[in-house]
Amino acid sequence: MDIVLVPGFWLDASSWDEVTPPLVAAGHRVHPLTLPGLESADAPRAGIGLQTHIDAVTAVVDGLEGPVVLVGHSGGGAIIYGVTDARPDRIARAVYVDSGPLGAGQSINDELPADGDDVPLPAWGVFEDEDLVDLDEGLRAAFRARAIPQPRGVAQDAMELHNEQRLTVPSTVIACEFTAAQLAEWVAAGAPFVAELARMRDSEYVDLPTGHWPQFTKPAELAAAILAAVDRP
Repeated sequence: MDIVLVPGFWLDASSWDEVTPPLVAAGHRVHPLTLPGLESADAPRAGIGLQTHIDAVTAVVDGLEGPVVLVGHSGGGAIIYGVTDARPDRIARAVYVDSGPLGAGQSINDELPADGDDVPLPAWGVFEDEDLVDLDEGLRAAFRARAIPQPRGVAQDAMELHNEQRLTVPSTVIACEFTAAQLAEWVAAGAPFVAELARMRDSEYVDLPTGHWPQFTKPAELAAAILAAVDRP
């Protein structure tokens, strides 16, 4: 299977380095991505928006043969959902790592402080305690050293959706800073922030207890969860 790994904010393809070896060892072809504007700290980010990133991942899917598994971490979850909207017939499964689908008209996070065209990694105090579970001082320092400003448009642009067939794509949510049971309760209660997830016709929620960056805090466990999702019938 071709597995396309889409990083969350401030991260490039190398953020998956500790996750990819078990996927490759299991016989899969793995494609970790660096999205436009994330090539380096000095890369131009003007004019790069959410659709730019969706189009970039869609182009990768178009360059592969056969069914594709998409894995999106954090803000990358919105991006892979946009790809399922563009190519629902090509996606065998979408895996949302501590993230989920973004509804039409919603933005990933328009409250993050921007500096011109950039959204730099903010101070740790901006995040909730649940985000930072298991992210010790060494991991925080390594994360900040590698962090690349996110294009402002990707964070702030409204999602556009066009194809209801996206709702038929099998999906797995790997729940980290919240539990699968909590997620199921929010869906059942009709919570607005999971409204799009509630519309999906084939979804499952699995637990991976840690903070918001399991590729750093529990990479082996994340790889195992992705493999389990890929192997779902």
